[in-house]
Amino acid sequence: MPDAGRVVAGTARGTRLEVPGDGTRPLTDRVKEALFAALEASGALRGAFLDLFAGSGAAGIEALSRAAPSATFVEKEGKACHVIGENLRRAHVETNGHVVRADVVSYLSGGVPETRSPFKTVVVDPPYGDIILERTLELLGDEGRNWLTADATVVAKHFWRDTPPANVGSLVLARQKRFGETMLSFYSRAQ
Repeated sequence: MPDAGRVVAGTARGTRLEVPGDGTRPLTDRVKEALFAALEASGALRGAFLDLFAGSGAAGIEALSRAAPSATFVEKEGKACHVIGENLRRAHVETNGHVVRADVVSYLSGGVPETRSPFKTVVVDPPYGDIILERTLELLGDEGRNWLTADATVVAKHFWRDTPPANVGSLVLARQKRFGETMLSFYSRAQ
């Protein structure tokens, strides 16, 4: 299986992760370092973490390794869900990780189940150029669905030439950071 890089920091530092197949674009170590440095500095890892279009689970596993209390991984491909489970075990963070096999839009459309609390941090990493990014942001930004805490951070990973909306529901684009062809767009809740 192809390599998905490694866990950059925390309790699982240095653990190599696998990817489910050639179509997966895992976070590079460089992007992971910058993303998680920003999330740690803002205190975003002190709450539940949601990894959407999870692929290999690299984002959520990195969050768990850096002491996020829990991470939920949403991925529609069965093979990818299996690889996420294996990567959680390999990193020894499986007790705080929950893998959900579902289409992201269908999963978010229902709103937060009553048995769980909203998420403090969300990473959205759909296929590049797919219009599903904007729909995902709309569902996350819909206050009636209660997916996010009041101080939540949502990070969208996309192709640098794609322009995500500046405002979507309760989400406001706060800043962007480019890494080659990858752009990270950071959203916060409108106050």
